[in-house]
Amino acid sequence: MKRTTRNILATAVLLGLSQPLAVLAADPDLQKKVDSMEKELESLKQQMKDTDHKIEKVEGKSLGKWLTIGGDYRFRVDSLRGATKGYTDVNSTFQKAANQLQASFFANPTVANGQALSGLMAFSNSMKQATTYGAAQQFLQNNQAMLGGLQNFAVPVPDYKPKNDTLYTNRFGLDVHAKATKDVTVNVRLLMYKTFGSQDDAAVTNGGSTPFFADRVGVFDGTLGHVPSSSYLDVDRAYATWSNIADQPIWLSVGRRPSTGGAPTNLRLNNERPGNGGTPALLVDYAFDGMTLGWAPDIEALPGAYAKVCYGRGYENGFVGNSLAATNSLRDTDMLGVAIIPVDTDPLRVWLQWNRGFNIFDFPVMKNTAFGNTAPSVNLGDIDWYGAGAMSTLKNVGPGNLNFFGDFGASITHPNNNVSANAGFQGLLTGGFFQPEAPSDKTGWAAYVGARYDYTPSGTKLGFEYNHGSKNWITFTPAADDMWTSKLGTRGNVYEGYLIQELNLKPISSYLSKVFFRLGYQYYDFEYTGSNNWVGAPVKIADIKQSDMLLLTPVKYAQDIYATFEVHF
Repeated sequence: MKRTTRNILATAVLLGLSQPLAVLAADPDLQKKVDSMEKELESLKQQMKDTDHKIEKVEGKSLGKWLTIGGDYRFRVDSLRGATKGYTDVNSTFQKAANQLQASFFANPTVANGQALSGLMAFSNSMKQATTYGAAQQFLQNNQAMLGGLQNFAVPVPDYKPKNDTLYTNRFGLDVHAKATKDVTVNVRLLMYKTFGSQDDAAVTNGGSTPFFADRVGVFDGTLGHVPSSSYLDVDRAYATWSNIADQPIWLSVGRRPSTGGAPTNLRLNNERPGNGGTPALLVDYAFDGMTLGWAPDIEALPGAYAKVCYGRGYENGFVGNSLAATNSLRDTDMLGVAIIPVDTDPLRVWLQWNRGFNIFDFPVMKNTAFGNTAPSVNLGDIDWYGAGAMSTLKNVGPGNLNFFGDFGASITHPNNNVSANAGFQGLLTGGFFQPEAPSDKTGWAAYVGARYDYTPSGTKLGFEYNHGSKNWITFTPAADDMWTSKLGTRGNVYEGYLIQELNLKPISSYLSKVFFRLGYQYYDFEYTGSNNWVGAPVKIADIKQSDMLLLTPVKYAQDIYATFEVHF
């Protein structure tokens, strides 16, 4: 339509210019014809403008202009091996005591056997009421005889070497990006992640009767879709963003946040660098529901700089009435964070972060775990986190590019006077099972460094990472992409090397499409118990004795050889 109209206009202009002026003056009819032609030209011009406007409106309403769909598929195989330290299994001990006393009573229903069985039940019921440090001390003082008798039912677990030669998993993600208006967008990510031959998380998280790590006891709200569970397609992210508020570089975003897979783990995962919605992976890798208010000023000396305030809710307690208004009432668990990114460019990204977790609970809501169905029973206090890091890219280093990063984090716990009766009177990084400890702040730290060299001619990427966590280090990263446990929450050392081989195939669905294989090796060297667990004080692995009662199996070291086939579209 446009080309035909322009051809008509050009022909008309040439015809007009080719007429001698004398002929026009001598022939009035010809002048009228010219005037008529000029009117027709003006009409054609207006028709062309109307047509262009209609085309723009049609193109603006087309799917490609406002809706983008992408995603990824990953097949992964892991070979897992480790070594544990001997200990006494708490759950099995209580279960053995209950089973034997019950069997003794039914076999010989004497008064003594009945008293023993009822005494254990009373012991268990009264234990649940001791939810403060003082109450726990009093309970243990009043039940010395029962505690002594419980030793007769102890279930010691000797050292052993758990292994899973081949663990196969499927993961599928579907990404939807929609432009609702000029400055409002909606982003959604649906995620399915399951183990071959299983529709729950038991194949990954459980080690015999007792799990190894708190972040893999079961799947809960913050890890849904990030720890293998079922073939259901769950909502991993769903948030709306309003940009350019009041024609200023300010944005507001609310919904299920993009608070997983942050920098610098994108290098190892071969993902694009997270945008201004991401969080530092050393401090947060958790699927939060919340909101963000951000500001990105244009400062010449600080290219790409922005700052944001983030808020999230980790647990909603629901209605609370007067009958529950006790000192130990359960409260909502919330998170507040402030991020300052002074530089965000291709060659350099720098970040500073502060987070605070309020009213940290003891157990998340989980179903069908080794501990049964769990839920928060008490608030244990607050935690502060501080982080600073940077990542950079040096281009044309030999035949490729060199990416490298460094990240540092610190955690400070602020326990209240509460303890978890379900955890044997342990508090926020305080106490052991049946060994309550007076509340005191604990400071931990962690460091995370790594590099990846991208060999451009063949699409090969070779990387290495190392991280260390101190005795009292605690982070909030249960959704990390690690099978044993989130490596960034390890109290000890983790070494990892990997190789990524991208296939030289022409993208069709988008310019970001790619297909690649990834081969890697992780080695965990645990120095203290409680990696990724804020309940209870850490214990040096080497000091654990066979008689020590523990809720989780202590692991000395673990390794994971993994390989993936991944398609991003």
